[in-house]
Amino acid sequence: MSIDTTSELGMPQLRTGVEGVPTFDGPQTGKDYTSDQEVRWCPGCGDYAVLKAVQSFLPQLGLRRENIVFVSGIGCSSRFPYYLDTYGMHSIHGRAPSIATGIAAAREDLSVWVVTGDGDALSIGGNHLIHALRRNVNMTILLFNNRIYGLTKGQYSPTSETGKVTKSTPMGSLDHPFNPVSLALGAEASFVARTIDSDRKHLTAVLSAAAAHRGTSLVEIYQNCPIFNDGAFDAIKDNDTKADAIIPLVHGEPILFGAEGERCLVRDTESGGVKVALVADVGADAVLVHDAHNPDPTMAFAISRLTELGYLKQSPIGIFRQVERPTYDDQARAQIAQAQEAATGEPAERLAALIGGGDTWTVA
Repeated sequence: MSIDTTSELGMPQLRTGVEGVPTFDGPQTGKDYTSDQEVRWCPGCGDYAVLKAVQSFLPQLGLRRENIVFVSGIGCSSRFPYYLDTYGMHSIHGRAPSIATGIAAAREDLSVWVVTGDGDALSIGGNHLIHALRRNVNMTILLFNNRIYGLTKGQYSPTSETGKVTKSTPMGSLDHPFNPVSLALGAEASFVARTIDSDRKHLTAVLSAAAAHRGTSLVEIYQNCPIFNDGAFDAIKDNDTKADAIIPLVHGEPILFGAEGERCLVRDTESGGVKVALVADVGADAVLVHDAHNPDPTMAFAISRLTELGYLKQSPIGIFRQVERPTYDDQARAQIAQAQEAATGEPAERLAALIGGGDTWTVA
């Protein structure tokens, strides 16, 4: 099932289209963003589909390539900057959000992207990720989730299901896995979405909305690893099961799914969350209408909990939350401008006032 989000997402003005940001003078294509480097992933890897979608989408930004930056950490997905003809950095394990924060704060004229994986972002990089989301820095984070460590050859990751047998857990993982969308909503992220590597239309639509959002956008991408975790997302990809497995989220529309739209989400009065029901049993008036713009993330969080790790019997796909709130880097620039405007006197006097201001001590 291909999820149509065009009516909700459209093509709003991109956050990078601020005054003073150079735009490209002529038409661009995906080839303009394709580097001369050989793409080196395993045959059948979902990263290929995401790379092609990103290369095809970037011309829609209408920006010069030198005003786009991709920062990655460590992992299979983190080879991304090599394959894009933009500026980029293959940085250190888990620290891509921190490096991207510095870039976004220093350079308002750049469109800043982070490419990371479930191991890179949620293990060693977990602290850096949640603070980038909390601060609401102007960046778009693409979190490739294949629920395994692929680059280091098949150890369990922070999103691997409990009981997962891997090279590092031969008797089954004992860890309780992260739900990346729930984590992001808990960190008060202002834009949170989930999409699938093999659904080009939906992936592109979500990327468009994420790029248009001012603040931190987190997009979790379900991505298959054919070598070390093949079939992890079969339930939402197989033609025989995906209609019942994918719960499409479109702002302002009732949350219906199933081959005939016979299933729905309703409020669960017992738990305070949401649950799956049959429309025939509850009636159309009881069907939950998705509100991605609700400033309270409680309902979005409840919807995110429907994802059943281990076997994806049901998985909400789409934009969970899309709200506006002040961004860290915009506010930091405003403070600097305010301080500069308030500064008076000759440079030497201002320097003396700065050094002598606050608490000072005279040492005999």
